[in-house]
This record gives sequence, C-alpha cells and structure tokens, in this order.
Amino acid sequence: MEVPPVATIKAVVYHGPLDVRCEQVPMPACGADEIRVKVDACAVCGSDWKAYKSGNPRMKPPITIGHEFTGLIETVGTNVQGFAVGKRIVMATSISCGECLYCRRGWRNLCTDLRPMGFHYNGGMAEFVTIPARGLQQGHVVKVPAGVKAIHAALAEPVSCCVNSAENCGTTKGDVVAVLGAGPMGILNACVAREYGAAKIILSEVNPARLKQAEAFGFDRLVNPANEDLAKIIKDETSGYGADVVIVAAPAAQPQEQAMTFVRKRGTVCLFASLPAGKSMLNVDSRPIHYGELRVIGSSDSTDAHVRRAVELIAGGSLPVEKIASHVLKLDDIQRAFALMESGEALRVVLTP
Repeated sequence: MEVPPVATIKAVVYHGPLDVRCEQVPMPACGADEIRVKVDACAVCGSDWKAYKSGNPRMKPPITIGHEFTGLIETVGTNVQGFAVGKRIVMATSISCGECLYCRRGWRNLCTDLRPMGFHYNGGMAEFVTIPARGLQQGHVVKVPAGVKAIHAALAEPVSCCVNSAENCGTTKGDVVAVLGAGPMGILNACVAREYGAAKIILSEVNPARLKQAEAFGFDRLVNPANEDLAKIIKDETSGYGADVVIVAAPAAQPQEQAMTFVRKRGTVCLFASLPAGKSMLNVDSRPIHYGELRVIGSSDSTDAHVRRAVELIAGGSLPVEKIASHVLKLDDIQRAFALMESGEALRVVLTP
C-alpha cells in the first residue's frame, strides 16, 4: 500500500548562528487542546536578527523562528472553547506558567518559566503555526477585530511592549516624554506615549538616517546628541525642570547613565532596551536619584492585557503602524530582511507567506 506524502509548509528555520533558512517543514499537528493558525503576516524582531548573528541559548535548533505574528484560525482542537475558525488572532508570545509568584500576581511577563513562541515553541514565521495548550490555558491568545490589516496586526506584540513601558512609567496627559534612541522600538515608545496623553515628545538619536526616518511621525523635537546639547534642550523645553519621563530605547550604556540627568524631580527613568550580557554595568551618580526622588524602572516584554490594549490602539487608527511597517517581504526574503535591519534602513520588516 502506497504511503501518502506528508504535507509540508514553508517556514523560516534557525539552525544556528548565521544559519537561518526558508525551507519546507512538516505541517504542524493540532491537538485537542490546541489551535492551528494560518499565518498571513509575521514581523521580524531585533531578537530574531540577534539570534541569526550571534545565536541564542534559548533556541534549540532546528526551530521555526518568529513571535510577532498574526493569522486566521484554521483548526480548533476539540477541547478548545471560545475560538472559531476564520477569526484573526495575535499573541502575548512569551507563554507563562500561571503558577509561580509572578504569574499569581498578574506579572506574567516576569514568569520564572517563560516559554516564548519562536524560542521554546515553533514560531510564526511560517505558513501555519500551532498555538500550544499552555498558551490557550494561560490566556495568551488575543482576538483581533475584523478590518485590521494583517501587516498591522503583526505589530501588536512590539506595540504591547511599549504599552507595558508607558504603564510602568505612569505616562499620563500633559507629560513631557523624552525617548533616547530612534530605532523602531524608540519610535514605537514615543508613539504609544503620545497615545497615553504625552503633550510633548523629544526624541534623540545619534544616527542621522534614523532621525530622518523619525521626521514622518510628527514628534515635537528631534535631537542628535552627537552635535546638540540634549540636556539643555530638554531643560529649555520644560522651563528648566526636566522631562516627566525618560525612556531609554537605545541599547547602550551611555544614554542609560545620562538619563538620570534629563528627568525632573520625582520623574521616571525607564530602561527599556537591554544591554549585552557582560557589558551591562553602569556608572551612575546616585545623588540625583536620592535628592530628586527619581523612579528608575525596567520594562520587559508584555502580558496578554498589554496585547489587548495594543490591539485597541492599532484598531483605533491613530497609531501610525503603516509607517512602522516600512517593508513587506516574503518568507523567502528573510536574508534581505536581516540586511535591511542591519543597515538601519527598515523600521519593521513584515514577512508574508
């Protein structure tokens, strides 16, 4: 008896540093407690590019990468309730355990046993992806209203990280927010801060090409601290007080150290971008923190609640996601996507099957 051929799909697979390929893999199975999604857009995150360049110990090759994805439900497991075939979903893609101290307190992004899509589970840079039971059980799957374009819905995950940042900072109406770093996440942080009511956005960046890209977003001041006095500009823009919130979205030590001098008393400094392991020590003057009663916080990843808020912002139409999704390519173009990211030409590259 002839054995029927195994169905295969196209996927972007990580085999190791400098070895990421678009290839055919078996169609993912869908168990009784899972759903399978037909992916129609997956954005390429900086962590995908870093894994390609330098590897990632959390990735056990071969594994399909991609966690900023969206798609339409294709199969619903027999035990799954509340989801229907044909409906669009996104995810809070770092799946939590639901049992540890942090999960019990609602801080699922800080779970002691996070299992991210594209790192622990096969990700969404493929024609189909199966959402594991744990993701459904812990509420990580978020429905998207009809009418939201796939390439915009794919940005829900990075937007949700900026929602987490804005909420950690307590950004509110009338605030002056300074964002250090005008890469895609810096620009997104600035856009989300504006959605949370910030009255003035000051964006700094040492790369002139990045600053040029940021002109399209209508921020109040764009500053190149390589040839302008950023501290003076922030003081001048705030009647001498300093910004209410400073978000460091540049992965470098110097702006993290300087941020403490840019914020007003009782202001907030948010360390949004991480520094490489072994290069993360800072030389910080503690006196402004002490005498100014500053809040210095971190912001990492997001929860399903943040993703739901991100979806609301994207569906609302005021968040300029069409400008963030600067390039739309096919899965086969993954190497071109990485090149666009490395050159700084792209903000977010979105891949479609």
